[in-house]
Amino acid sequence: MVTVGFVVEGPSDEMLVNSKSFQDWLREDCGLVVSSTVNAGGNGQMCSSEITAFVRKLRRTASPDRVVVLADLDPELCAPCITKRKERIGQESIDLILIARKAMESWFLADTEAMRRWTGDHVFCEPRPEAPPGMPWDRLKEIGRHTGRGPGGKIRFARKFIRDHGFDVRRAAEHPDCPSARYFVERLCALGAD
Repeated sequence: MVTVGFVVEGPSDEMLVNSKSFQDWLREDCGLVVSSTVNAGGNGQMCSSEITAFVRKLRRTASPDRVVVLADLDPELCAPCITKRKERIGQESIDLILIARKAMESWFLADTEAMRRWTGDHVFCEPRPEAPPGMPWDRLKEIGRHTGRGPGGKIRFARKFIRDHGFDVRRAAEHPDCPSARYFVERLCALGAD
């Protein structure tokens, strides 16, 4: 098994990486074991050159075989496109950079099964989860208002959505219009095969 350490942008990403279902999938399908996760703290922390310090901390404390950075695109804060976002993060001591288009919450919107559980709407389908007007979190709040199931705070929602509604990034990757989740899944499995 290849050990992998993650540097993530915030608490929602950290909850995903540390969830049992995600770690089981990584181990069984990708041959990867999570050694540690470093949370950069959100709020654009990975928009700056400070990412190097987070990667060094991860390498020093957990000594993973591979380091993966999971960040949001945050087009209004950081960079207008994935290529520029990766350039801002840099490559120093990083094996793989994975960018959620706009933000990781777009992956929540793309997991139709989990969204149907949360909304109670058995025909729910978000046609373009990575392209809502505004940020995906705003779209989740809007859906919550319409269904009477407001999401509450972002961290609490992520915890419940992953744990109680069974969010699975592989289902998000199967959505026909969620290429960043598909890339995430494909690249992690390829990393385990290297």
